[in-house]
Amino acid sequence: MSYRLLLASALPLVFATAATAQTAQPAPPLRNEIIVTAPVLTSERDVLQGTSVVTGAELTRDIRSTIGETLARQPGVSATSFGPNASRPILRGFQGERVRVLTDGIGSIDVSNTSVDHAVIIDPLLAERVEVLRGPSALLFGSSAVGGVVNVIDTRIPRRMPESGVRVDGRVAYGSAADERSGGVAGDVAATDTIVLHADGSYLKTGDLRIGRGFLLSPTARAAVLSQVGRPQTPAPGEDPIDFAGTAALRDRIPNTAAETWTAGVGASLITDTGMLGISYGHYDSLYGVPIRYATAVGQGQESPRLDVRQDRVDLRAEVQTGGGFLDRIRLRAGHADYRHFELEPDGAIGTAFYNQGTEGRLELVQAKRGGWQGATGVQYYNRVFEAVGDEAFIPKAETNQIGVFTLQQFDLGGVKAEGGLRYERTDHATRVVAGDQRFFSGKRDFETLSGSLGASVEIAPNIRFGVNGSRTARAPSAEELFANGPHAGTQAYELGNPDFRTEKSWGIEATLHAHGDGFSFDASAYHSWFNNYIFENQTDQGVCEAAAAPSGRDVDLPCFAYAQADARYYGFEADASVRVAQIGTYAINADVLGDYVRATVTGSGPVPRIPPMRVLGGIEAQGPKLTARAEVEHAFDQNRVAAFETSTNGYTLVNASLSFKPFESDRTIVMLSANNIFDQLARRHASVLKDFAPLSGRDIRATVRFGF
Repeated sequence: MSYRLLLASALPLVFATAATAQTAQPAPPLRNEIIVTAPVLTSERDVLQGTSVVTGAELTRDIRSTIGETLARQPGVSATSFGPNASRPILRGFQGERVRVLTDGIGSIDVSNTSVDHAVIIDPLLAERVEVLRGPSALLFGSSAVGGVVNVIDTRIPRRMPESGVRVDGRVAYGSAADERSGGVAGDVAATDTIVLHADGSYLKTGDLRIGRGFLLSPTARAAVLSQVGRPQTPAPGEDPIDFAGTAALRDRIPNTAAETWTAGVGASLITDTGMLGISYGHYDSLYGVPIRYATAVGQGQESPRLDVRQDRVDLRAEVQTGGGFLDRIRLRAGHADYRHFELEPDGAIGTAFYNQGTEGRLELVQAKRGGWQGATGVQYYNRVFEAVGDEAFIPKAETNQIGVFTLQQFDLGGVKAEGGLRYERTDHATRVVAGDQRFFSGKRDFETLSGSLGASVEIAPNIRFGVNGSRTARAPSAEELFANGPHAGTQAYELGNPDFRTEKSWGIEATLHAHGDGFSFDASAYHSWFNNYIFENQTDQGVCEAAAAPSGRDVDLPCFAYAQADARYYGFEADASVRVAQIGTYAINADVLGDYVRATVTGSGPVPRIPPMRVLGGIEAQGPKLTARAEVEHAFDQNRVAAFETSTNGYTLVNASLSFKPFESDRTIVMLSANNIFDQLARRHASVLKDFAPLSGRDIRATVRFGF
């Protein structure tokens, strides 16, 4: 799909909007309890799956340079934590292809799903609100959303007229752990009664990340390194011998983790009483280092690559109110992006280049509410052309085309609310192989999938609602899972796909409980999923990869990891609760706690790798009209249930505190001081590929100012 096709698809909405243009009225502000990601606006208390909404002061406190770390304190959410610059959300133990990360309802159009060392091209510094939908009901956004959806909502395409004609919001921050200096600002100006112009930009610069008290390498990695001490070394000409003892003694900071990132964007919207049309352009530019794997622990050469990343993106949003009848409104959302990144060698030479060009669009027909019935039906299109070029190109040039048709219907019967969703999707993968390269599969695979969910909730007491949701999901294998055949530096593995894979399918059930009242709230979800043809990556005999690499004459000098299919089972829970424990003058004293747990097993193989351990986080907060103080403790338990090629991970306890001040009546200006990991504990996140070589941040003192007018 080209830019011209994007604009042509918007023309009906342009004419409809212009024909009904009247004096613009400001839209009501977003409210925390409304999930705007859903096709039909739904109260958070009625959603039949785990949900989280992060905005306001909470977002200001938790915001980090990556979306994964920004959300890591939410129930059911962990992060891939590939150093401080590349961290993608993990939902209920699912990551990569099974979690969709969106910007305002459309995919990030990058290659973060391909490898954990690739950053998500979404800037949290400009986020107004982040919504997390956990579980397969999010399949309305694509079959790859079986784990859930993260939707980052910004203001690049204005949704409402600024009340006083001008609106400016910004953040500036400093973090001590990486000497982080960051800031972002976004502004809207009413050019006419119906046209709003927008501009935004952000900048972030960090040094190498400081860790907690202890060694950089885990005990297992240190033992492997120290076992090499005294062995004769044969360095390459001009290189110094590797000092294994020095490597094992590394402390303080993670080398090669400095970063510099900047973004810039402009947008404009036509906003009327009966609709809106907006378009935007954004540029993303980043240079960041990847933590050294210290692969010498297994007898391999060390690499310290840096990634030079750029993306140019155009987005379009349109909405028209139809004036009643069967349809209430029509929505269109589309985006196109050109992405590339270079993996740079220490001397600055380009080792491997990744190119990704993608287009995604959604058209939704939202029904008018008739009695207790409302819903939305739509179509979604996705095109991606992905190519890796260089010594470590592990996948051929591949094009993916995907079209999906979906519907969501809701019925409010008073004390009982029911919901059903259905999605049909066709996915086509085709590879384009350079002539003479025989190591890659050349051809095409087509898949047709049908997914659905059906659930209901009942009010068992005033303000207490219990719900059950069942789902049947189907996911087409990704191009990487089908066609990979080569060394991948990001995962330090020779990756081998299987072009004969079948569709991945699952049955799932989830129960939810929502209880909200004066001074208390409680939300909990428990879930269980059974997979057929579950796709997973497992270490296997080197001969398997050597045979696959033989036609190209390429040596296999990395561990061999091949994708496979088998039955699997996931189950777990997440819950969070808060209660007002006291009222002291104008200050409300609230206590809160959250916990989550997931267990995942592949039949005949054992535990699914990199599953987060059980976690509990509790806090106490004093909230006043001007001043808010909070202290919290997070404990992650040991993770000893590991795949054969993993190492176990010790648990950790982190203590955090924050103090925020509102100097004005408006909530839009906040001055915040926070201390994270106050006792400087050494913590490793089990879900991270690099957890044995790159711990989490040590003590981090942060000063943040969020302002708006």
